[in-house]
Amino acid sequence: MKAVAVTKAALSLVVALLTCAPVRVNSQERLLVKMTLVQNASSIGAYCLDGSLPAYHLDRGFGAGARNWLLQFEGGGWCNNIKSCLERAPTRRRSTRYMSKNEVFSGILSNNASLNPDFYNWNRVKLRYCDGASFAGDSTYQNGTSLLYFRGQRIWQSIILDLLPKGLAQADKALLSGCSAGGLAAFHHCDNFTSYLPQNATVKCLSDAGFFLDANDIAMNPRMRDFFEGVVSVQGVCFFPQYALPFIKTPFFILNSAYDVFQIRHILVPPAADPNGHWSRCKLNIADCNTVQINTMQGTIAEAVGNWYFGRNASNEIDCPYPCDKSCHNQIG
Repeated sequence: MKAVAVTKAALSLVVALLTCAPVRVNSQERLLVKMTLVQNASSIGAYCLDGSLPAYHLDRGFGAGARNWLLQFEGGGWCNNIKSCLERAPTRRRSTRYMSKNEVFSGILSNNASLNPDFYNWNRVKLRYCDGASFAGDSTYQNGTSLLYFRGQRIWQSIILDLLPKGLAQADKALLSGCSAGGLAAFHHCDNFTSYLPQNATVKCLSDAGFFLDANDIAMNPRMRDFFEGVVSVQGVCFFPQYALPFIKTPFFILNSAYDVFQIRHILVPPAADPNGHWSRCKLNIADCNTVQINTMQGTIAEAVGNWYFGRNASNEIDCPYPCDKSCHNQIG
C-alpha cells in the first residue's frame, strides 16, 4: 500500500497500513474496563450532544509503566448539520447514556505483554466520543424545542483535568492517539496535550486512519470539503489535518492506508460521483480494480508504533501498490 511521504518538523513517520481493522480477542485474553463518568464536567460546561456527561475508560499501569500514559480518542464519524446531529443525539455515538459501560481493551490498549510489548503496562485510557466533531466544538444550539451541546473542546479539557490528579500530571512518557474521527482529534489536541505535562516528559502523538484529505472526487467535486464545511458551520471548528500539521510541534506518527475504505467510498468515489456504477466492483474488492482505477488511487502496527516512539528506528514505511503488496487481498465488506 502506498502513501505520500511528507517532510514536516512535526512529522516523525508516515506508515501506510490497513488501519482501524476489527481485532479478534480470545475470551481468555479479554480485558473489560469500566466506564468513568467525569462528574465535574458540568462545572466547565462539558457535555455530550444530548447533555449527558463525558466519559472515559482507564486501565491502570504497573511496574515500569506506572508513570507512563497512553490516551486513545474513540472514533465514530461526524454530524454536519442540525438534523444529523439531532438524529445521533439519542445513540451511543453521541450520548454516554447509551454507551456500553464496559469496553474491551485490545491492540495498543491490551495488557498482554506478548501482543503489546511496549505499552501493555502503561496507564491506558479510551476517551469516549459523543460530540460529533472530533472533540473540537465549543457552542450550543437551541431553537425552543431542541437543545444540542457542541462541546468537544470542553469534553477534552474535562477528561484531562480529571486524569491529571490520577497521575497524568507526573507522567514520564505519554502518547496521545486516536482512530478515524479520533485520529483527527489527535491532530487537534496534540500540542495542547503536551502543555499539560511536565517539561521533561517524552510526549508524542499518533493518528490512525485520521488523515482525511481535502481532495476532489473522480468527478472533480470537493465533496469532503463540502461535508466538513457543514461541520465547521454547525460547530465552528477547523478540520483538514494537512493544514494543521505544519504547526504541530510535538512528534507525530501518521498511520494511514492508501486504500482506506472511508476515503475511497466517501472522498474519492462517493455515489454521486459515479452514477453509472463503474467503480462499484472496485470499491468492494480491490482485485476487481482496473489499471486506471489503481493508478487513480495511487496519487505488525503496535510494533511499528513502539519502534517509532522509543526511537529504535526512524524511517518512512511505505508499502508498494497493489498487487505487489499482498496484504491488500481482503474484500471490503
